[in-house]
Amino acid sequence: MNSNDVAVGHNVMDAERIPHQGLIIRGVAKSFNQNVVLDGINLDVRPGTVVALLGENGAGKSTLSSIIAGALQPDEDACMFWSGKPYAPESPRDALACGIGLIHQETRLLPDLSIAENVFVGRLPMKHGKVDRQQMARRAEEQLHRLGLDVPATRLVRTLRVAAQQQVEIAKALTLDARLLILDEPTAALGGAETDRLFEQISMLKAQGMSFIYISHRLEEIARIADRIVVLRDGRLIADHDSAAVPVNTLIEQMVGRNVERLFPDFKPPRANTMLDVKSLTSAQDDFRDISFSVHAGEVFGIAGIVGAGRTELVRSIAGVDATSGGSVAVDGQTLRLDGPSDAIHAGVVLVPEDRKAHGVVLEHSIEDNFAYGNLDRFSQRGWLKPRRVRELANELIERLGVKGRPQQRAGALSGGNQQKVVLAKWLARDPKVVILDEPTRGIDVGARAAIYEVIAGLAARGVAVVVVSSDLEEVLGLSHRVMVLARGECQGVLPRSEADSVRVMELATA
Repeated sequence: MNSNDVAVGHNVMDAERIPHQGLIIRGVAKSFNQNVVLDGINLDVRPGTVVALLGENGAGKSTLSSIIAGALQPDEDACMFWSGKPYAPESPRDALACGIGLIHQETRLLPDLSIAENVFVGRLPMKHGKVDRQQMARRAEEQLHRLGLDVPATRLVRTLRVAAQQQVEIAKALTLDARLLILDEPTAALGGAETDRLFEQISMLKAQGMSFIYISHRLEEIARIADRIVVLRDGRLIADHDSAAVPVNTLIEQMVGRNVERLFPDFKPPRANTMLDVKSLTSAQDDFRDISFSVHAGEVFGIAGIVGAGRTELVRSIAGVDATSGGSVAVDGQTLRLDGPSDAIHAGVVLVPEDRKAHGVVLEHSIEDNFAYGNLDRFSQRGWLKPRRVRELANELIERLGVKGRPQQRAGALSGGNQQKVVLAKWLARDPKVVILDEPTRGIDVGARAAIYEVIAGLAARGVAVVVVSSDLEEVLGLSHRVMVLARGECQGVLPRSEADSVRVMELATA
């Protein structure tokens, strides 16, 4: 065999007859012990194009991305070409040296370093033998400004909210001298305006010949950004569409292998009695001011707004996490004294936070332990935990919410969707009166999203007041009886379902 020939099973590709100068993958497979994760994947990413890579959690998207980015090695009989040459990176550093970078969904920033230091970590600009901090800050702020984040680059990353940290990750990627970027759920924590700015950047870079592999569970945005769509299921390539003009229902069927007639369940009208009553609530940190609204029993109340509007800060204050300087919160007619989260929990208010891995589950501990942490007062007697009761409840909750795991299994080994179900289950065991969900389906595949939506519908049917905060406007509109729109920490209006559409919500969010 000629040194320019690469075997793929029974196929041979001659390097001199490579059809384009982008990324070419042939016969890529990967197994872990007896578990086949990828099975003979072929993929082409031409220069100046965006290829959307879709599939449920566990479909093989992350494994394929890791192979392309040099973090994993494929099994034998696979070949890859990049820019007309054989491509076999042995590490992410090798891939970056070739111009290929991967931006993970979960931020991998260094919290105790500044934004600028994170953006340029490993490649700090130097001047006269010293780090040129002025240039570093200027270049970082320029890229952040293009993405809509106007904060000093000297600010520590740990002080930023999840959405802002995601923008820093993206800014870091865009400052790399990369010609192919793999973006894994880049808009999961972003609102509409921030997503628009990111798409403008991608379009500009496409025009300069840069390529993208774009992974997202937000199917409605795929048609806006992608040139082609590739669908994986159970490690196999199911579909390769040469256009992004594919009906969402078709993509969902290809992803999950079955017909999904509707994503959002039907919701019954709410009941007459008020379950949550918020009056003139004001943040101690000036994140929001004079917010008033009420939620009826059995109602799903959506909160929309662009990043920085104060949505997360508001629900954290209602749940007793953040301090307020004025106003009141009442549950089922009783005004609460919120000196901390435990006050809200004992009053029947629970919060499913936006960052489930940092604040929702203890990843290194078991599923049943995570259930117990939210219910220690119910599982202990005279300071002693009742393991049998914990195990019984764990089995009950796992079955009730369809968690794909065993009570003793480590929570960190679960998919994002199953981790979110664990967080939900932990609080549902308390029979709450008010459930607040901040970004309930962030980074979760379409099958798991549908399951979460059914849980929300079930809560509402039982008379629970449900508050949903989401950057996914389709999600807010599809779930909510009413939608409150925040902008710059102030309420711009509350829309009934009949009047709430994307145009009206965005008009208020950007007012």
